[in-house]
Amino acid sequence: MKLLANRSVNTTFNIISSLLLVALFLALAFNSYRREQALILNGAVNTARTISRQIIETRDYISKSVTSEPEHNYNLVPQVVATSVAKQLTSGTPYYVRQVSLRYRNPDNRPDPFETAWLTTFRDSKANETWQVADAKGNKALRYLLPMEADQSCLACHGSYDTAPPFIQRRFPPGHFSYGYKVGEVIGAVSVSVPMEGLYQQINTNLKRDIIYDGLVLLFFVPITGWLIRRTILTPMKTVAASISEVARTGNFSTRLEKTGAIEIAELINSFNELMAELDRKTLQRMEAEDRYRNFIEIAQSPIITFMADGKIVISNQKAEKLFRLTKQELLGQSIFDFMEQGDELRTAVDDYFSAGSSGLIGTTTRQKVRDVCGRIIEVEMVISVSQSDQTQMFSAILRTVK
Repeated sequence: MKLLANRSVNTTFNIISSLLLVALFLALAFNSYRREQALILNGAVNTARTISRQIIETRDYISKSVTSEPEHNYNLVPQVVATSVAKQLTSGTPYYVRQVSLRYRNPDNRPDPFETAWLTTFRDSKANETWQVADAKGNKALRYLLPMEADQSCLACHGSYDTAPPFIQRRFPPGHFSYGYKVGEVIGAVSVSVPMEGLYQQINTNLKRDIIYDGLVLLFFVPITGWLIRRTILTPMKTVAASISEVARTGNFSTRLEKTGAIEIAELINSFNELMAELDRKTLQRMEAEDRYRNFIEIAQSPIITFMADGKIVISNQKAEKLFRLTKQELLGQSIFDFMEQGDELRTAVDDYFSAGSSGLIGTTTRQKVRDVCGRIIEVEMVISVSQSDQTQMFSAILRTVK
């Protein structure tokens, strides 16, 4: 990722943790928003269902219990009583309730297009109820409809014209569509409308509050977590890295670190200290071995040079320095192949030894020509032996000048 390229571990951690936390907080806030929205919607539907059932039960009760009174008191007509009860139930609430029918007598009960569509569905498919959030005059509103079915008591006023009470006959002439009800037929529905904008506004307020709260938590969490990570992990890791760089630069294996931080960091520091102790011990052993080897070759009567597989000279005695007319500091690090008249032949012999395990120039005495720093050619007898040092093979060349 280009965003995280060439950045410190601390910065990378802060960026990743911030992005993850932002995503988590937004997901939680959105989930809370949807959950509150569903709870409010379910609550509104349950309330609308309860109101509708109470209205239908009231209408049925009045229709069965009150028979002749409506002729003398219009307010006792079942539909009028149910409407009055609905107003009492919803007084002081955002709920708007009315009774609607495709065969209405009161113009106030004429259905709107939404209600007409569902009344037709109720009539044709015998659905139990329906509800949905729809646009009402530019605002979202819950529309709930519970169908009403005709029973025997309804037929007293809505059966045939001939059997209807006189006050009904005076109001509605023969052939009016409000006559002709049949038992079990869907004759209308209780329609409940609930504006949702106010309820959703509270949810939006809660969402904004949650986002602000989560943002404040994020502002505190990231710096504190970054400080803890830096103190317990990054700083000890940087100390170990700096110590390794210092060892690589100076070759001093006496460095030791104090155990700090978490268990894993302490184990890393302990491993580093053990490695330094082992390298220090092996370095001391190597130096002692080299000193013994140097003392040994210094008393030799012939020039001796020890070199690596790439030809780099690592050890020489004074006679070799005299042969090539160079000081020890000047000779060490040079390539023995550059001092040989047939340097490529010796290089090939070393390569053959590694690939085949043997070579004609290794372990046998051969005549070679070498040149000193001034270019003077010197004929010598050369014997090359192989030794092992710290898992690295080294070659020692004994040179005897031919007189």
